[in-house]
Amino acid sequence: MKVAEAGNPARRGGFDRQGLRLVAKPYLSGAFATQRMLERLPVESTALKELTARHGGIFSGPQFARVYLTAPEHSVPFVGSKDMLVADFSTLPRLRKSDAELPGMRYLKLQAGTSLISRSGFNAGRRSYVRPDMAGFWSSEDVIKVVPDEDKIKPGYLYAFLSSRFGEVLVRSGIYGSAVKHIAPNHVGEIRVPRFGAAVENEIHELVQDAAELRAEFQARLEAATRDLFSTAEIEELLDLRWHERGRDLGFAPRRVTATSLRALNFQPRAQRILERLGERECVTLGEVCEGGMLRTGKRFKRVEADRAHGVRLVGQRQSFWVRPEGRWISAEQAPDDILQQDETVLIAAHGTLGENEVYGRSILVTGSWLDNAFSQDFVRVLSGDANVPGAYLFAFFRSDAAFRVLRSMSVGGKQQEYHTKLLRELPIPLLTQPDRDRIAATVRSAYKKRDEADRKEDLALARLEEAVTG
Repeated sequence: MKVAEAGNPARRGGFDRQGLRLVAKPYLSGAFATQRMLERLPVESTALKELTARHGGIFSGPQFARVYLTAPEHSVPFVGSKDMLVADFSTLPRLRKSDAELPGMRYLKLQAGTSLISRSGFNAGRRSYVRPDMAGFWSSEDVIKVVPDEDKIKPGYLYAFLSSRFGEVLVRSGIYGSAVKHIAPNHVGEIRVPRFGAAVENEIHELVQDAAELRAEFQARLEAATRDLFSTAEIEELLDLRWHERGRDLGFAPRRVTATSLRALNFQPRAQRILERLGERECVTLGEVCEGGMLRTGKRFKRVEADRAHGVRLVGQRQSFWVRPEGRWISAEQAPDDILQQDETVLIAAHGTLGENEVYGRSILVTGSWLDNAFSQDFVRVLSGDANVPGAYLFAFFRSDAAFRVLRSMSVGGKQQEYHTKLLRELPIPLLTQPDRDRIAATVRSAYKKRDEADRKEDLALARLEEAVTG
């Protein structure tokens, strides 16, 4: 049972501020203590609703029937409360364009500099910033859009405050509900934002904006690396699979069936055509590449909680695809060695279901600052044993939709799927010339350097804000 702190009692004025809500969390979360601390600052503060664009600068949107398409010419990228947190937007679902451009839906189109707040479900209260390459995406009703009036406040500074520890407490204090959590736009609008003058706010804004632009470059370079690999291998048609337009895999008769597998999914004709097309190029199997490296899932282990000073952050499947993971902290000494990865290890989400928007079958690359994180057993560790086929090159292939569909076709299991180990080892990897491989790997590495630099600039912005608040 939680009780109020003796020095922070729940007062009648607090009930009035919360609209007489009979929910304990806002009064126990530290929101009032944070509000009082901000009120004591020798600077002015302004309600968030007074800093946003006119005609509803804080809004979520109506509920609507969603029709998803895959053809880019007839659809637009669609961001939900989970998708707004991811680092790579190449796998976003796509909403039918004719619906998105209806008068009642057109205002859900995102514009750069908007702050996003997830308003319902497991992710309620998390924040994100609309970077330049997200302009033109549409958002769902589960995302609160905070569109700043740039004549009153810089977008980067506003986002830095909302994403800081002060903003987090104030945003999450508005969460209500039991089984399904919610935040209402009108509660967010009452948050008071301290103003520290143009010099401080501009500095913070520039850091946040630089981070957003660097993350857009990260995205562009990853896509360029994958495109380069498939184009150089002369299999660029696999970049635009139109998977769902190829018909369903019904009534097929596989040949050369062995005891390796009797599951129909493992002989999926659409996936077999991808494998056949890959096999027409010079290839090496994944098992051969990882000879002397690693190709297996992690060891299961018991999590032993630890504080930040003596532990490592454990990242699971879902959060590994986020811009900034928020995993729990565990003792590395009480866990197997394979929770920490070597540089340029490719991790493939290894357990899950076959839903289109599930991460099962998707991949990440562990390099740079992410080497400090620990990773759960729910990944296949792909570590190249051949210095001529680096992990950065492998990742350019594994992040493609073609690799995703082939990996899904190798599934075994019941409700929770995993990969057939023999089929996984036989996966063909296009083997380009050494200069081509080096060029593609260099593009991927430069992308991840941009991502690390973006994280550093965002951390500097939050540190500058912390310094301004605490003085």
